[in-house]
Amino acid sequence: MKIIALLTPFVVFFFSTSLMSATPAAKSSARNDRSNLPITVKSIQLSADNKGKTAIFTGKVVAKQGDVTIFSDKLTVYYGDNKGDVEKIEADGNVRILQENRIGLASHAVYESKAGRITLTGKPRPRVMQGADTTTGKTITYLIDDERSIVTGDVKEPVVTIIHPQDRKGP
Repeated sequence: MKIIALLTPFVVFFFSTSLMSATPAAKSSARNDRSNLPITVKSIQLSADNKGKTAIFTGKVVAKQGDVTIFSDKLTVYYGDNKGDVEKIEADGNVRILQENRIGLASHAVYESKAGRITLTGKPRPRVMQGADTTTGKTITYLIDDERSIVTGDVKEPVVTIIHPQDRKGP
């Protein structure tokens, strides 16, 4: 089923955003290993439109691949012109992405395959947490190919990052 391979970009976001992650080579191989795992999508309803090139999962959507789980009220897959191509994937409503000790929260998430970009937006403000550390902003964007994040805010709602230093023991 095409849907199985389509959610991988959401999954990659949380494998690569860790502040305390492994070396670049280890991150790359971990990402490759996980991309081959099957993805299970559960929802109350699935509506596929071949002419419109969309698949819409609604109602308590849960997508799971390995140790990553994505929850949302609705998940929409937009297919490209070539067989198997995906233009973008959107998750809407109560979006929550879990992976080990990392959690991403937003009301809306978009993965754009050609741009290699995942964007978290909406109200309440998107938030990414790892352990006790938290970053919030108006928009949280992850550039997959560059393995970097951009968090934006504004004067009324600035980017806020809270980092809890680890206890140091001994000299």
